[in-house]
Amino acid sequence: MSKSKMAISCSRASDLHGQCARASAINVTTALLLAAGTGTRLQPLTLDAPKCLTEVGGIPILERLVNNLRVQGFKRLVVVIGHLGERIQEFLQQYAGDMRVDYVINPDYRTTNNIYSLWLAREQIREPFLLVESDLVFEPWMLDDILQPDKMAISNIRPWMNGTTVRLGSAPGLKRHVTAFCKGGDICSDARQYKTVNLYSLSLNSWSKIAERLSHHVSEGRLGEYYEVVFAEMVADGTLSFEAVFFDADRWYEIDTRVDLRAAENLFARPRSIASRSPSHSLGITEPVVTVA
Repeated sequence: MSKSKMAISCSRASDLHGQCARASAINVTTALLLAAGTGTRLQPLTLDAPKCLTEVGGIPILERLVNNLRVQGFKRLVVVIGHLGERIQEFLQQYAGDMRVDYVINPDYRTTNNIYSLWLAREQIREPFLLVESDLVFEPWMLDDILQPDKMAISNIRPWMNGTTVRLGSAPGLKRHVTAFCKGGDICSDARQYKTVNLYSLSLNSWSKIAERLSHHVSEGRLGEYYEVVFAEMVADGTLSFEAVFFDADRWYEIDTRVDLRAAENLFARPRSIASRSPSHSLGITEPVVTVA
């Protein structure tokens, strides 16, 4: 091969490599929000309003979430609804802006858990996406590092936190690799654990595998479980892999109870400092188009 032809060939290979690199770096622009639950632990606030419309600092949780997604350039929002779902639809008609909004209805929201809600969304989601639970309050910039597929948000543990935790790899190059999920209250090992934030970005390949595993659980009638059971199984057997993204433990809150709500009110009433946005600090270690599925 002549030097000129070799140069052209190398140039084409370089261009192809660059195109692949750019394709792999494309951020997700679809979010899946699980919002079907009854929010029993927040009663009486949730007797006549869905949990995600609970206000924190005078702003509904859902409004904060939608604003965070819009700031990050999200184009589509898929929402699984159940309890007082029409209230969510009415709200998003006003606040979703130019995001397309699609709905999945969970008719069995009173007797099933979020594993079933996630499974119901399998026909609506055919692209990489961000999985979000509807009781989270956080700053929009905290999404910066989780917008590429197969990442999950974790946090250093604070006294208020409970529920599922994860372990990370210890080998060089794997210190952000999630190696195991640990159910709330269990002690998996002596290794340091981190709290799951319930935010996951998923590639289409990962989602295909997850949907298949979800279907097995649903066919076995295991509808009262959390989807994290599936994630834990798949991480353990090597069929699912996540890179951890650290959330500042003092700038997010999961609101399950009225105690949580009061704490979140106090947290998000604090002045926002420049330091709270620095990467080193956070590591600490038009109208919407609406369709119904």
